[in-house]
Amino acid sequence: MRSHDPQKSSRSRPSGEQRRPDPRHALGRLGEDLAATHLERRGFAIVDRNARTRYGEIDLIAFDGVVLAFVEVKTRRASAQAGRHLPAPLDGLRPRQRARLRRLAAAWLADRPSPLLARELRFDAIGVVVDATDSVLRLDHVEGAW
Repeated sequence: MRSHDPQKSSRSRPSGEQRRPDPRHALGRLGEDLAATHLERRGFAIVDRNARTRYGEIDLIAFDGVVLAFVEVKTRRASAQAGRHLPAPLDGLRPRQRARLRRLAAAWLADRPSPLLARELRFDAIGVVVDATDSVLRLDHVEGAW
């Protein structure tokens, strides 16, 4: 059995050298920031962000005193050649992802030491399209998406 020593790995980086940020991760983070701001403007408080459960991660969890919303955020960058035809980030939501979000929400709720007193649980989807300068071109919020 071989043990792994990260300091001896051929992939290890010299100390002080930073890993280049993944542009997809940065784009996703930007979309989540924009979605969180949108929800806050609508009276929601962000209860949790990138909430880890044993089944995966929930992008945003928001609460307005009545509704506890589990939010899936999809972000796309429009190309300069797109013209009027912007990407549709929410077209990528499939039944399998919807079922996964329900499982994630149940796990998150089960792991809470004290439950939030919400009258309604909701599963929302927010699609964000930005341009090359990270300006919002479109933000679609589907309440009760599934």
